[in-house]
Amino acid sequence: MHRSFIFLAEGFEEIEAITPLDVMRRAGMDVKTVSITDNRQVKGAHGIPVTADMTFNEADFEGAEWLIFPGGLPGAENLHSFDALNDLIKAHSSKGKIAAICASPAMVLAPTGVLAGKEATGYPGTEEGLRKGGAVTRDVPVMALDNVITGNGPASSLRFALAIVANSMGEHVAQEVGSGMLYFKKTMNFYF
Repeated sequence: MHRSFIFLAEGFEEIEAITPLDVMRRAGMDVKTVSITDNRQVKGAHGIPVTADMTFNEADFEGAEWLIFPGGLPGAENLHSFDALNDLIKAHSSKGKIAAICASPAMVLAPTGVLAGKEATGYPGTEEGLRKGGAVTRDVPVMALDNVITGNGPASSLRFALAIVANSMGEHVAQEVGSGMLYFKKTMNFYF
């Protein structure tokens, strides 16, 4: 199995980055976080600092399985503004898999053209950006295609992560990981 990468920019949505990282590692996938700055420490949208495994310049993306983009503001805008990342997305889309959640499907993926003609979801209010990139918008928590997975926001982070695992390792592994996290239950009660 090839390595996957989760990209971090100042202002990223923390739950949308850490949840896929955690779930993918629980499933045994090789996944690393990448800072798009020269500093490994990146501050999230809610002020939570995260130390990335590597910087963009230290990473070798050759043969990568997944490129994954959390949302958040200004995180998604910062990802979009990084020209080297846009070039990587375009090059990777024909040979690998891409996942984005929240604002990133519209702000990061759509401008590169990789969503053209594909079904995608994103944070409510980003539909116009998705359509400008040629995507067919869907009002669902997660839209999982063969090589592109999109999610609509923080509450869908676990479902988004499990969709990535299911795509790479099979639904049985995603079921095992989700069950171990108590995600798959017949009834769910919330106590506040």
